[in-house]
Amino acid sequence: MSGSFTMYSTPACGYCHRLKSQLDREGIAFDVVDIEQQPEAAKLVESVNNGNQTVPTLVYADGTAHTNPSLAQVKAKLAELAA
Repeated sequence: MSGSFTMYSTPACGYCHRLKSQLDREGIAFDVVDIEQQPEAAKLVESVNNGNQTVPTLVYADGTAHTNPSLAQVKAKLAELAA
């Protein structure tokens, strides 16, 4: 099942692992894209982070993005999108 946002990450990213674990515990569905395996995804991440490959970067259904958000920020954004 597809999630309500996509998380762009890398395997070595500790912040990514932490956020993934928090989202899983909350039962929040999301898709994950490894930017090291998909060059087009790395370019997308760069486009929303001033040329930097900063992860985790989350892109929501409305096209907005969060870079390294907290669980509370993600939940607030999902609530906003559901309203």
